[in-house]
Amino acid sequence: MQISFDFGKDAANTVKHGISLAMAAEIDWSDVMCRPDTRNDYRELREIGFGFIGDRLYCVVFTQRGETFHVISLRKANMREVQDYAASY
Repeated sequence: MQISFDFGKDAANTVKHGISLAMAAEIDWSDVMCRPDTRNDYRELREIGFGFIGDRLYCVVFTQRGETFHVISLRKANMREVQDYAASY
């Protein structure tokens, strides 16, 4: 699976969350649980997904552009998100 991201957003994400957007390449995208991000009108379908890198659950915000996942944000899932994820399985 291909990913892309904006280098400026990568720098901002690294400062804010301590995680490079490039790490999203390590996510098993076939197992990502996602839903549409309807908080704002982004003029394109933006999704919030949860997937694992190693044994840690991450929250990834992305758009799909053809066969490429364009990553907007990546951070470790918080405790509530981990519990919600576990309850959904």
